[in-house]
Amino acid sequence: MVYTWIIMVSHVTTATVVGIESCVISVEVDLVQSIPGMTIVGLPDTAVSEAKERVRSAIKNAGFEFPNKKIVVNLAPADLKKEGTNYDLPIAVGILARDGVIQEELIKNTAFIGELSLDGSIRSVNGILPIVAGLKKFNVSQVIVPWENAVEAALVPDIKVLKAKRLEDVVNHFGVEPVESKSLEVCEADINDYLNEYTTTNYPYDFKDIKGQQKAKKALEIAAAGGHNILMSGPPGSGKTLLSKTFPSILPPLEVEEAIELTKIYSVSGLLNSDSPLINKRPFRVVHHSASAIGIIGGGSNPKPGEITLAHHGVLFLDEIVEFPRNVLEVLRQPLEDGEVTITRAQSRVKYPADFILLGAMNPCPCGYLGDSRKKCTCSEFQISRYRSRLSGPLLDRIDIQIEVPRLTADELINKNFKSESSEQIRNRVIKARNIQIKRYKDYPILTNSQLTPELIKKFCRLDEKGESLLKNAISKFNLSGRAYDRILKLARTVADLENSENIESSHIALSLQYRSFIMQEPAMY
Repeated sequence: MVYTWIIMVSHVTTATVVGIESCVISVEVDLVQSIPGMTIVGLPDTAVSEAKERVRSAIKNAGFEFPNKKIVVNLAPADLKKEGTNYDLPIAVGILARDGVIQEELIKNTAFIGELSLDGSIRSVNGILPIVAGLKKFNVSQVIVPWENAVEAALVPDIKVLKAKRLEDVVNHFGVEPVESKSLEVCEADINDYLNEYTTTNYPYDFKDIKGQQKAKKALEIAAAGGHNILMSGPPGSGKTLLSKTFPSILPPLEVEEAIELTKIYSVSGLLNSDSPLINKRPFRVVHHSASAIGIIGGGSNPKPGEITLAHHGVLFLDEIVEFPRNVLEVLRQPLEDGEVTITRAQSRVKYPADFILLGAMNPCPCGYLGDSRKKCTCSEFQISRYRSRLSGPLLDRIDIQIEVPRLTADELINKNFKSESSEQIRNRVIKARNIQIKRYKDYPILTNSQLTPELIKKFCRLDEKGESLLKNAISKFNLSGRAYDRILKLARTVADLENSENIESSHIALSLQYRSFIMQEPAMY
């Protein structure tokens, strides 16, 4: 006897996000002759489990009959925890396909993403860009997304994006009798159009309005050109915070790959503005010293990106950095070295990118006037040592530029005719230096000098005899670590690029050493 098996299970493709990467999910729906109800299996969280009530009401209020049978929904792979509301639409499509309302042949190689309202309208969800980018890798030819998410999804090339406002719109497009006049609209977008919207005129601060502090301005220029970490120390009112707030005005525009990766992060975090679906400006994240370690690094029961990931390809500014709890600062050590952070929980392990410029500002002592030319410091050596010890040696070792920002003189303050370079002039030099680096590292997976690996340092940071001698003496005098040695070479490479010099000269090494000097000094030296 020959048995013929008829498979009566509908399959609908969707996806979820793990970190900022997409994972394809198959929504399997079966109708069983049993007591009416709906069961969702496959490790759903509360939001996914509650989808059965949203889906039932949405199907009814969209004008379709809800099957009077037991509905079993499986979200495969079953060992991956499913979170969020983006499964509503594919579950509804699976039920309607299994009930014969939608032609399953028409939805092959098509993915569905969206949350359903009780009235059948489709709401936007987070993480559309990384989801669609992942679906493209799995040979999905087209994707149905909520109307509000369509432009964001369309930034992914070579995949057809259809936008839907309501559930009945989807049925009209894929139904047994499709309604051509009500077909879903295709959405198209050019990522370059949104990148070109980047403007450098909307910054509230400009370097041309900042008096004095030429050394600090030069240090910030070098930091922007090579992506180097920087720490400024000086008395209250010397201009550290103002310089830091002006720093974004000299940062170079984002590369296409950087903009896409950054947009994925903000999309997953739910911070993407629907009016501007692409992040086209480098982030400048200002963190208060009351922030927790999880707020900085990311995490939670459902791990989400922290401030260091939101500052990816941009700047993380810690004002009064020594006021942060030491355990909070120590979590920065590994991301500063690796450019990424891995958050491990009992049932999940998520990796987020975290390649950012750390910009810190601090007073030199508790009273703030150590080494000041006008006010005498009232702190004891013990107080100063305890105050500075909040910044550990390993963390300081990862900060390429460490400079003092002294008090302005009376003549500098009252000079009404002072002239200073504008942010635009500085930014133009930064962009030229970045272009040199992009060209140099075109065959390597890096963009800036700060990302150089030990192997690439040997290749691109060669020194002449004079430079080697100078650096050797500095290592002996200041007991510099191997990490500090590498970072000085990276910094010197950036200084050379700003001067359009192919080779690293001794003057570039000397300047790089000067930018690591203040934190090595002992309090007694003042």
